[in-house]
Amino acid sequence: MSAIDEGIVREYFEQNGFLVRQARKYQVQSRRKVAEEEIDLMVYNPSWQPEARKPDFFLFSNELPYVHKAIVSVKGWHTNVFTPTMLKSTPEIFSFLQQSVLKEASRLFPTEAGDAEAGGGALLKILVLPSLPTAEPFRSQSVELLKASGVDAIISFRAMLIDLLDKIEINQNYSKSDTLQVMRLLKNYDLLKDTQMDFPADRGSPAPPRRKAAD
Repeated sequence: MSAIDEGIVREYFEQNGFLVRQARKYQVQSRRKVAEEEIDLMVYNPSWQPEARKPDFFLFSNELPYVHKAIVSVKGWHTNVFTPTMLKSTPEIFSFLQQSVLKEASRLFPTEAGDAEAGGGALLKILVLPSLPTAEPFRSQSVELLKASGVDAIISFRAMLIDLLDKIEINQNYSKSDTLQVMRLLKNYDLLKDTQMDFPADRGSPAPPRRKAAD
């Protein structure tokens, strides 16, 4: 995973009010990762409310208020689609879900009152990925495989980049973030298409409110 991939994820959560901790500052290549090295980022939402519902599996910015705390695995394999075949043949995608990793995560995130109750308070396992298949039944099969493996929610790089681009102001100097500064320059020089042209589904538009059942 490159630093830019992790930087995008970090900026996305920070821009949405989260506190973000990087689990490690080095790259593991010549040996097997130990438990704490399987966690790319840890995120915590200080504005989370105990009565919040559980967030949807597909995370967009409008779902983030329902996330309390989570471990995040970043798979920046940008030329790949996470098809059912790929998920079945690539076990390293799910290595952050091992019991030893979750035990280490529990140590890093002390248990708080109410975590055992239903809702968004429990520690979530979030996978960041490029994309899922668009055609059925492959898309649904990929989702079911991810859920069955223990993934609580997924975020696509596309959704994160659209959200960041919407928030970036071209008259601001993001000197403290190389990631945001590069995106600001691309936006300033009209090298990026207008995100308003994207479909609402890609932008994570909130669903219409549900009607209460009649008494």
